[in-house]
Amino acid sequence: MTLRTTQEIMHAACSTATVVPAFNIPYLPMMAPVVEALRDAGAFGLIAVARLEWEKFESGSPRAIYEEYQRVKDERYTRLHMDHVPVIDEDNLRVDYEAILTQAAQLGYESVMVDGSRLPLDQNIAATRRVADMAHAAGVALEAELGAVLGHEAGPMPPYEEIFASGRGFTDPDEARRFVEESGADWLSVAIGSVHGAISAAKKREKKIAARLNIEQLDKIRQAANVPLVLHGGSGIPKKYILDAIKHGIAKVNIATAIRQPYEVLRDESIEEAKRAAYEAVRQILRDELDAEGSAQDINPT
Repeated sequence: MTLRTTQEIMHAACSTATVVPAFNIPYLPMMAPVVEALRDAGAFGLIAVARLEWEKFESGSPRAIYEEYQRVKDERYTRLHMDHVPVIDEDNLRVDYEAILTQAAQLGYESVMVDGSRLPLDQNIAATRRVADMAHAAGVALEAELGAVLGHEAGPMPPYEEIFASGRGFTDPDEARRFVEESGADWLSVAIGSVHGAISAAKKREKKIAARLNIEQLDKIRQAANVPLVLHGGSGIPKKYILDAIKHGIAKVNIATAIRQPYEVLRDESIEEAKRAAYEAVRQILRDELDAEGSAQDINPT
């Protein structure tokens, strides 16, 4: 059986206006039910883990994540993606991002993400270029970010309506064109109105902001960048915006809060019940929010 690479799947999604959901795994026991839910729905999605999910939650380490994935994977429906590895993290600390991403590529992650979005443009391009050279030499696809998807930073976030009306942190189309040309990024995470879910102990169970998306801005970015685009902070966005964004160039949507919170509510009582809650959350998202059931046959035919 010949399977498409993650890069080929992303381009297939982009060309057919199909979405690849990426489900973030902050607790290792969540991985098996997420894979099961994708298989049962006939949908393709990425199993994704970001650095903050082993630093601030309980996913362990890149190796522990990889080993758990090898135990539960079904590559007809899933691949493993290293999500946000920042150059500067949410606490404004420098990260040894090249070492983490090199380890991920060597372990066998099929795609990785470097996040230099807290850097000035020239520095973001330079950092991304270094990782792109390493990743491409290893046959690994690279995602990068341009613009500021807020929500993970320490301290209060500005009022959402103020952010959206001002376009604060939104990806600039001209910068996107230059960034893709010079950085070597294969996919581009863009800021068009979404926000990350809170990760602090005090706020991580709060209901997420119902964000909106600026589709006009997205169209300009798509035309300028000409690569598959990624939407981070996908939980909680009304369906009409998500489906419109998929039609206008978003090939991958990251989902974390919407499956993490149901798991956390039950994990102290019963891991099995918590896993079932994660499974049901994924099935509901695929069916009711992304219209993604059956997508695997379209973008990863076997």
